[in-house]
Amino acid sequence: MLNRGDTLKQQFRLVKAEVGRRTFRFYSLGDPLFSAVIASLALVIIALLAAITAELIVTAMPSIRYFGFSFLSSTEWDPTADWYGALAFIYGTAVSSALALIIAVPLSLGVALCLSEMAPEWLGRKLGFLVELLAAIPSVVYGLWAIFVLGPWLRDWVEPVLSDYLGFIPLFTGPRVSVGMLIAGVVLAIMVLPYIAAVCTDVFRVVPQSQREAALALGATKWEMVRMAVLPYGVSGIIGAIMLGLGRALGETIAVAMVIGNRPVISASLFAPSSTLASVIANEFVEAMTELNVAALIELGLVLLALGLILNMVARVLVLGATQRRFHGAR
Repeated sequence: MLNRGDTLKQQFRLVKAEVGRRTFRFYSLGDPLFSAVIASLALVIIALLAAITAELIVTAMPSIRYFGFSFLSSTEWDPTADWYGALAFIYGTAVSSALALIIAVPLSLGVALCLSEMAPEWLGRKLGFLVELLAAIPSVVYGLWAIFVLGPWLRDWVEPVLSDYLGFIPLFTGPRVSVGMLIAGVVLAIMVLPYIAAVCTDVFRVVPQSQREAALALGATKWEMVRMAVLPYGVSGIIGAIMLGLGRALGETIAVAMVIGNRPVISASLFAPSSTLASVIANEFVEAMTELNVAALIELGLVLLALGLILNMVARVLVLGATQRRFHGAR
């Protein structure tokens, strides 16, 4: 005959066994369900990209069939003659984005190092919030500010100096106006700076403190500690941040369209007006009259999408290479 204590133990074991069976059933169903949901979400992204690409190809097919590869090699863009070439816009996109990175990358690295290494913790957090706030400003506001403030200032103060001292270089020759490639590059630099600086700041802050202390213990100065311990550890993150800023610069539309001058020509001078893939689509799509004109503009979007995909693949290769070099160096 069981006493009361044995009865309670048996009941406890039965309850524990039942809870264990229910938990096992829950996890045995939950894990496959979770995996299926995550895989479905990933496939949705791939399907969305494929659908966008397919739609662009189908809609741009009249232009692809009519112009072929000459679309990418021709600089002529004449809607009245219904003849279109994208080389001038590809050139404008590449030069404005490169100019933006040349200006923004050193500034972004300096800001990130100041916020993560030099400034006190309380000040770094507040200044970091202000830097990230630049990313929240609408691009049309940047464009208006560039038209009324930045453009005239560059025309009256910066371009004359560049022309006087560096006028022997074709980049700094020509008439000085308040619109052109230079002002577009400066605006893009200001717009991509918060993205690069924010990512680099987070990368530098996750560098192990032991690396900093080891460098300082060996007698390194503050700059030597940053150069030998912080920057090499975060090189893959820096590359990723730069590629993120480049992608942002390639696709920027409104601010660039307001200040670049929208002239479909290739000029060696940074003072001359130009145009980009995104700006010409924004400016001319509503006014496109013929089927071939619409198809050509959509093909420009296809070219811009291809540039973005190539950029992401290059970024992955560079980050992977930097990570492997750091791993082999650590070994």
